[in-house]
Amino acid sequence: MTFTRSLAAFAAAGMLLGSSALISAHAQSKPTIVFVTNGASDFWKAAAAGVKKAQAELPDYKLELQYPDQATVASQNQLMDNLVSAGAKGIIVSAVDPKNSTAEFDKLAGETALFTTDSDAPQTKRIAYVGSSNILAGEQAADIAKKAMPKGGKCMGFVGLLGADNARERIQGFKQGLAGTGITLVDVRGDDMDMTRAKSNVSDILVANPAITCLVGFYSYNTPQIYAALKEGGELGKITVVGFDGDPVTLGGVKEGTIAGTVVQQPFVWAYEGMKMIASYLKGDKSAIPANGLDIIQTKIVSADNVDAYVAEQKALAQ
Repeated sequence: MTFTRSLAAFAAAGMLLGSSALISAHAQSKPTIVFVTNGASDFWKAAAAGVKKAQAELPDYKLELQYPDQATVASQNQLMDNLVSAGAKGIIVSAVDPKNSTAEFDKLAGETALFTTDSDAPQTKRIAYVGSSNILAGEQAADIAKKAMPKGGKCMGFVGLLGADNARERIQGFKQGLAGTGITLVDVRGDDMDMTRAKSNVSDILVANPAITCLVGFYSYNTPQIYAALKEGGELGKITVVGFDGDPVTLGGVKEGTIAGTVVQQPFVWAYEGMKMIASYLKGDKSAIPANGLDIIQTKIVSADNVDAYVAEQKALAQ
């Protein structure tokens, strides 16, 4: 898959490190802060760029982005345990399954400055969350669906990690946004961030439930897999597609009109602001920590009207 090859390229460039890599002895001379993802996905390229920008402004720190070998609680927890053992002073993590990570996160919070991003774990002792309001993002996705289907419809959702807070909250927000309309969310299928399964979930629905008129990709890679399945099945442009995030396939579909719109987040900003917030915290400056522990970074809708401007904006950030 292209996302695997691109991740390998980033690793070779030193922007992403495999989960087996530990902090080097040289890095121990500087406090190390690590951005830990929930799995391997092209979505995190923007976060890697944010880490890189923050590194240029924080020369007294060693900043890294790492991803677990698998998108599982066990793999993510093992990675963070290894990082703390190797001396990481701060971690910001997208929790794979916060409900089943409370004890581990609380343990880590006693050993390092623990922050969350993308998928929060508010019931733990994490210091703060830097990321989207996933409920609001879900409501924005509902706005896309309502505009595209004024006469109503039946939607099927697809997501990577059904137990993650970001998934649950996006689904909740989507349902809230559809309240009182003729549009319903019939069900949501999970794939555990397996690309083959993500695509087959869509293909299976197209065969099993022809009454579905709308497909929603709740994770960044779900919409491209929806696109691929629809194209192979000869259904592209016949079924409303609502997306999340700015994968190039998704943005291309928005531009050509086969995807109604997508709700984009700002992982570049999460990483950039998160790293700077943790660095300040480690110096004893807690002024950047919100009183409620939530640093919400705005999401927005990208449609055919503003997709070109969004693409240009993202290219500028990556430079």
